[in-house]
Amino acid sequence: MTLTQIHKEIEEISEKRAGLWHTLSEGHNPTAAAELKSLSERLDHLWDEERTLKAALRFGDRDHIVARARVEERLERAA
Repeated sequence: MTLTQIHKEIEEISEKRAGLWHTLSEGHNPTAAAELKSLSERLDHLWDEERTLKAALRFGDRDHIVARARVEERLERAA
């Protein structure tokens, strides 16, 4: 998924969630509450995915960074 796709989905889900909050403000609705919880979890996942993607774009692949750090660590121990 690209950053643009992630942002588009975040925007769409946020709008749906706002509508559900409005529905819930009128009275308790178990279906709306369950959907709200599901949408909130999806938003959390999307924000995590966005942070991960931004970090990868900025610093490079995580596995490559970890491998490089391990090599440097071994070289320091050997010195």
